[in-house]
Parts: sequence; C-alpha cells; structure tokens
Amino acid sequence: MRTLVLGGIRSGKSRWAESAIAATVTGSQPVCYLATGPDPAGDAEWEARLAAHRDRRPRSWSTVETTDVATQLRSAAGTATLVDDIGSWLTAAMDRAGAWSGGSVSDAVDDLLDAVRGFASPLALVSPEVGLTVVPPTEAGRRFADELGLLNQRLAAACERVVLVVAGQPVTVKDAARAEARR
Repeated sequence: MRTLVLGGIRSGKSRWAESAIAATVTGSQPVCYLATGPDPAGDAEWEARLAAHRDRRPRSWSTVETTDVATQLRSAAGTATLVDDIGSWLTAAMDRAGAWSGGSVSDAVDDLLDAVRGFASPLALVSPEVGLTVVPPTEAGRRFADELGLLNQRLAAACERVVLVVAGQPVTVKDAARAEARR
C-alpha cells in the first residue's frame, strides 16, 4: 500500500509515517528510510532536527540520503520504504531545473510519480501540506507552493491512502482499501 502523509511543519507527520511503515513489516524485514533533506553542515539547529529523526528510528532500518528518489524506489522495489520528505525533494528538483525562475520540474515529477506507481512494497511519502498557511509573499515562494500543491494532488491520486496529520493526530483523507471493503 502506498500512503501519502501530509501535514504542516512540526505536525507530527514524520513520526506518524514512521509508525505506519513499521506496522507494515514483521520481524526482521528491512525498511529503507529515504532522507531527502539538505546537508546540515554548519547548521546546528538543522543537525539537531535530523538527529531527533534518526534517534526515533529502529537501528535495523537503513537510511539513504538522496534527492534521486525515483531511482532509489526502482532499485529497492521489494523493501518497505519511507520517503521524508517530498518538499525537500521538490526544492532540490527545482534547483536542478532552474524552476525558481521559470524552468520546469515536470519531467522530474513525472519520473517520481512513475516510480511511486510502480513500487510494489509498502511505501510512505511524507509531504508538507501547503494549503495550511498564508500565500507566500515572494514569487519563488508562490512557485514552490504551487508546484508542491500540484505534486501532492498527483501523489494523492497515485496512493491508496492519504492521511493528514494535525497536532499529531491522523485524519484519514483517503483509504481505497477501506472503500473497497465496503463495496
């Protein structure tokens, strides 16, 4: 099952996604944690945030730090995987494509979606929900919000389950398995 986990900053979405992916595996089954965030070199506060994430995860999980999520998903299709987070991935994709000033990330987004749709093991994708705040005051900020909003919509369509985490509390937005069971 593919699950998109949305929420605001510090909403508890990563913690919830970690619990959800852990519940999909048994015993010594591996879990891969794809960390898409930037290198924290010299930023003590960012390093502390990353350390808190690392310390929460079971030691048996492997961690891959990458922005090439599509390639990783294709190479580890048999391993339960958590991607944290799509916003950081999109930032890197926008940097590579010059999308802050008019370039397009459509090829990268299409490639990611293709890899997500083809992923055969449990998958949790963590992403910030952009619709929960003010409209950014800068052109670059609005461009990012627009791109992330569209990407989240496309990921939601590709996932069987979508969960919004608010104040640490999960709210199920979509659950295709539950809907199918009701039929």
